[in-house]
Amino acid sequence: MTSLALVMIARDEARGIERCLRSAAAVVDEMWVLDTGSVDDTPALARNCGAQVSHWDWCDDFSAARNAALALTGCDWRLVLDADEWIGADADALPLWRRDATPRIGVLRVSSLIDGGGGGVQQSPSWIPRLLPRGVHFRGRVHEQPVSALPRQRLALQLLHDGYLPGPMARKGERNRLLLQQALQDDDDPYLRYQLGKDHEVHGRFAEAEPCYAAALARVDALALWRHDLVLRQLFTLKKLGRFEQAMGLASAEMPRWAESPDFYFTLGDLLLDWAVAQPQHAAALLPMIESSWRRALDIGENPALPDTVRGRGSFLAAHNLAVLFGSLGDAVQARSWREQAAQMRAAEPAMGTVATVVAAQ
Repeated sequence: MTSLALVMIARDEARGIERCLRSAAAVVDEMWVLDTGSVDDTPALARNCGAQVSHWDWCDDFSAARNAALALTGCDWRLVLDADEWIGADADALPLWRRDATPRIGVLRVSSLIDGGGGGVQQSPSWIPRLLPRGVHFRGRVHEQPVSALPRQRLALQLLHDGYLPGPMARKGERNRLLLQQALQDDDDPYLRYQLGKDHEVHGRFAEAEPCYAAALARVDALALWRHDLVLRQLFTLKKLGRFEQAMGLASAEMPRWAESPDFYFTLGDLLLDWAVAQPQHAAALLPMIESSWRRALDIGENPALPDTVRGRGSFLAAHNLAVLFGSLGDAVQARSWREQAAQMRAAEPAMGTVATVVAAQ
């Protein structure tokens, strides 16, 4: 069987590093943590979990740090994790992977926990290359990617990630924004524009996010995996800015691409609802379109293979919105029916792993 090392870069990650390392310890041969300047107990906690810790001077370049961490091990494979991630399910996919020495890159499903409002937590999964053979390296100052022409293969292994919840996001401060701005000075790449827009958006800077998304949309490849998320985020941002007609123009142009996206129709319904609230004179025309959008999301159902989909938009979240809509219209029978359906759909959902631990750690 080939050898496998967990490889991580970390700084002041005492909040979650033990959870990450312990989730992987039984399925890797080595664990390496490259500490980039912690002032908390990160190094000691990592050692207590059995990891080997090395130190490195941070130079505002994530790929340089990643590559320095990769160089610490001689294993055949490197499982690249961050301290705010952990193995949530299907860890036995790793031993199966290791039995085949064929050079390839493993793409893992990373489900990010996001604030669902009202104290709830939702999942938004992305497929990310995280299992690298020896010799593959990263490129990019921030939001770095492995550089390789090797084929990419998905694994059943699932990672959970809580770095987008409000507490961890607040701790990151302005770090990513500054690095993205520096990177864009060197290369005005549409993917970096998209990432800068995300950074503005999650911090509530919608006026700054919108031109970033617009610039990315003007140049994004039609087949880019991140186009789906980019479109949804621009629709949400335009909604927050009250630019409803512009948002509808974008939605109309993009609709043919997303016939199987519950997220697209869920977001469209939200956009139309906000428009109806902000401009009641249009409500009579918009209400049937709102209902139709959320019903369409339900007709599509969940589509977990879709990049950056949010679980529930094709089931219980759409049903809940329909319950609220009919309740606001005074249709108690329909509202009750949709509430019951939403509850049934949510009860049928698989568990999200150790989410209770995540919330407690905030």
